[in-house]
Amino acid sequence: MTLTGSRSRRRSSSSPGRITRDDIEAKLRALAGDVDDRVEAARPQLLVGAVAAVVAVGVLSYLWGRRRGRRRAAWVEIRRL
Repeated sequence: MTLTGSRSRRRSSSSPGRITRDDIEAKLRALAGDVDDRVEAARPQLLVGAVAAVVAVGVLSYLWGRRRGRRRAAWVEIRRL
């Protein structure tokens, strides 16, 4: 019985032979380099987004606390007769 489909091992014709540890390390270094480049490119946008999120949370917390304080505050009205 032979295995077919996703379980079968397929070799590309461009890389004959065994895969060595050096091959794997080189591929992982190349992938890590690509990820590092993307992170460096996206860093300013992520920083702006993080600052905007912090400001939004601060403003919403302030407004929510103000509303809550208004609901709990007792209104005392003093009238002179």
